[in-house]
Order: sequence, then structure tokens, then C-alpha cells
Amino acid sequence: MTAPVLTTARLILRQIGEDDLDPHMALLNTPAVMQHLGGVQPRAVIAAKHQASRAGFAAEGFGFMMMEERATGEIVGHCGLRRVAHPLAPNPQDHEIGWLVREDRWRMGYAHEAMRAVVDWGFAVHAAPQIVALTCEANVGSWRLMEKLGMTRRADLDFRDPAMPPGDDTTIQYALTRD
Repeated sequence: MTAPVLTTARLILRQIGEDDLDPHMALLNTPAVMQHLGGVQPRAVIAAKHQASRAGFAAEGFGFMMMEERATGEIVGHCGLRRVAHPLAPNPQDHEIGWLVREDRWRMGYAHEAMRAVVDWGFAVHAAPQIVALTCEANVGSWRLMEKLGMTRRADLDFRDPAMPPGDDTTIQYALTRD
């Protein structure tokens, strides 16, 4: 197991390790969790995302992490901070937050708890001038969390992704600037 990067009241956020691929595939790469993210992904795609997270930490000191429940040690999600990764996004220089929570832990406040810590970390430690989050309009839970984090809708940063299914093919962005 890798060392914690951030700790919250109920969560440990740690770098993704080599042994995290199987649990990620079983717990997070499910039809419900991936509904608005292009659907269940092949193992090679998730492995590449894990490698990109490790490379991000090596290069810039941040990336996506595994969320572990402190009480049980179980993986309950995936979250973090990275440069905007989508090749069609108009703002690749921005810092992007993102998250997934396994279905049996939905509506327990884990995403908000984790993302509050990640946003604070992005501003305080990594001096991000602006943090954005990407989703689609149909993913109401995600953009409501963005609003709860104090983010504001930025229609000027929207873009279309023809690789996504109809209804999820317009990516919308929310942003929060460092005060």
C-alpha cells in the first residue's frame, strides 16, 4: 500500500499502487458508476489511467488517488487533481478535479468530503489559480456536488465529445478560483 496523501475524518486518499487495478475493476468500473463516463472501460484503459496518475504524481506532485474508508480499509472510490486531460477541452492548462464512488457508498457524503480536501490541497499546496470539474448535464449528482463545493457553471468552457453517447456528448464545466 502507498502512503496517504490526504486524510479526512472518514477517508484516506492515497496514490494508486500497482495492486489497485483488480479492486478498481471490481468496485468502480461498473455500469452504474460509469454511466455518464462512457460506460464500463476495458482493463487496459483503467490500467493506463492508473499509470497516468502515477506519472502525474512523479511529474507535478498530484494526480488521482484511491479513496479508502478509514474504518474498514476498503476502497470506496477514486478521486484527485490533474491537468485537464480531455483532448477536446479548451483549457488544458487548468487543474481538474474528479471522483468516482462505488455504488454501495453513494449518498454517504464521501465524494464531498474527499473533494473538499482535494480542492483545499490544490489551492494551498499546488497553487492552482483555478480548479475545474467536467461532467455532462445528465449527471445531475456530479454538477450538484460541484455547486456544493462552491463552483460556478462555466458555459464558455463547454465542448462536444462525439465519442460519448447521445445525451452525454456535451461536456460541461464548473470552476472555482483561488481567492
